[in-house]
Amino acid sequence: MPDGKKHQPTIPVIDWSDPSSNRWDVTEELEVLSAQGTHHRTPDVVAYVNGIPLVVIEAKRPESGGGSHPSKAMVQEGISQHLRNQRPDEIPNLFAYAQLLLSISQTEGRYGTTHTAAKFWAKWREEEFDDAHLQAVKNAPLRPDVRAALFEGKPASLATYFDMLWSAPMQATEQDRLLVSLLTPSRLLEFLHGYVLFDRKVGKIVARYQQFFGIRALLSRISQKKPDSQGGGREGGVVWHTTGSGKSFTMVFLTKALLLVEALKECRIVVVTDRVDLETQLSRNFMTGGAFGSSIATQKDGERSRTLSGRDLAQRIGKGTERITFTLVHKFNTASKLPECRNDSADMIVLVDEGHRSHGGETHERMKKALPKAAYIAFTGTPLLKDEKTSNKFGPIVHAYTMQRAVEDETVAPLLYEERVPELDINEEAVNRWFDKITSNLSDAQRSDLKRKFAKKGAIYGAANRIELIAWDIATHFNENIKKLGLGLKGQVATDSKLDAIRYKKALDETGLVTSAIVISAPDTREGNSEVDEDTLPEIQKWWKQAMATCGNDPEAYEKQVIGDFGTDGAPDLLIVVDKLLTGFDEPRNTVLYIDKPLKGHNLIQAVARACPNFCVNGSDFN
Repeated sequence: MPDGKKHQPTIPVIDWSDPSSNRWDVTEELEVLSAQGTHHRTPDVVAYVNGIPLVVIEAKRPESGGGSHPSKAMVQEGISQHLRNQRPDEIPNLFAYAQLLLSISQTEGRYGTTHTAAKFWAKWREEEFDDAHLQAVKNAPLRPDVRAALFEGKPASLATYFDMLWSAPMQATEQDRLLVSLLTPSRLLEFLHGYVLFDRKVGKIVARYQQFFGIRALLSRISQKKPDSQGGGREGGVVWHTTGSGKSFTMVFLTKALLLVEALKECRIVVVTDRVDLETQLSRNFMTGGAFGSSIATQKDGERSRTLSGRDLAQRIGKGTERITFTLVHKFNTASKLPECRNDSADMIVLVDEGHRSHGGETHERMKKALPKAAYIAFTGTPLLKDEKTSNKFGPIVHAYTMQRAVEDETVAPLLYEERVPELDINEEAVNRWFDKITSNLSDAQRSDLKRKFAKKGAIYGAANRIELIAWDIATHFNENIKKLGLGLKGQVATDSKLDAIRYKKALDETGLVTSAIVISAPDTREGNSEVDEDTLPEIQKWWKQAMATCGNDPEAYEKQVIGDFGTDGAPDLLIVVDKLLTGFDEPRNTVLYIDKPLKGHNLIQAVARACPNFCVNGSDFN
């Protein structure tokens, strides 16, 4: 250096803000020597930014594919070639730099990143560039130097053919849509800079289009401030992305994207949930996804971000400096009573998970009072058509991704539902016989009154002989349709009460066909007092004590152990739950849900989404 001193300047290899400051190159049929030097592979197209191969494309002719959808078949072939070329004995060094991978075949196209499993390659739906823009790009004449480079070394007849093809206007295809949407220089830089992350649990992740446009809309919304006459706080709103479309990672992408916006990079984030298990899962996703700003964030970082009490929450709000805080919404009840629980800064962003729940009363108002100028962003995966309270509380819908669109995109699978009507008819007969027997000495008025109480409290649903019949049906169905496949797939049983859960486990174990485990919250000391049979209370307490004795009387350790075992090839086959793990629980092996409880609306949609239709076994997909 001129001053004679050593310096270690940071030199950016890419100018993310100005596309024209970078060099853009494309090559076709790039010959790459394999890692072992035994053969070559030739990806169809490689795109470079400043000499770095960031994009690799496999382009296939649709007419070379068979079947009724040749383009789709050839796109799958292109994906297969991408995955093959990344193997250690192929050309993995090329993919050490690649961030975006495309497979195209004129009327079809998918994108992913390195090591994206075939089933997760995604479609793209453009929400900014209209058809006129696509047509303009498609039919824009090539610069003379670009045309000369394109046909250099190729037969003159090829140039003549394309000149004739380009002489008339051409219609944009789905292949063109994908290329323009992702490879327009400014869009590509934006996408690679903010929408590719490395998760230590699942590997490199590239955003889907609903996440990209949803976060863009959020950043624009959060950047706006209300007039002083309305408090001067940041604007918020609702993100309605259907269950199963990656809501947790959308939050992680947003948290990281805030750092790239100069006016928002100082913002602190409060993530609010209404269940401990959801808070645990979200903090884990933030930790493994790098949201804490470090690739070496540990489990302790995730734990330290979670509030311990209402007092701890009040301290963090009023005097804390943590960039990310997780809390249960109910802790605002205690926190709001403390004088330090207030922060008038507009640089606070509150992310509310499942915003349609637990935000309709005083607790929500206490949260708003503690953070009066914060931007409140509610994430929900369930429809808001019947009840608009969520949007009224948080603001307008900022971005929507509906269940119908998700099914069309193959992001989620259509629901396959089977009602077990014959078996339930038999069970009802058994219930009626049982009821007649125990009420034989009662008057008609007493029998009617007792029947109303049974129906109201769900006691009829929990009749022991009925549960035994249904348990046998569940065990038989699971054993014959799921377990015998030998793929290590699992299922859930949703019951109406903790007592039912315990009775289901006993009945399932007695079949000898399946193994099962229970995950429920701690029993209330009043559990069962409102039931007709007061003996229900000791049964629940007894099971709880026995279960806790296996894990040092630590409920969290017990739940963690059961969920961990559920994610392996071994026992249990079935997870029996009441309310826990029916929301936000993601386990790829969980492929079937047996429901024996009243579910409707938000709760039903959340519950059925727990069954995952895609699970990879030894390199093969189960669908």
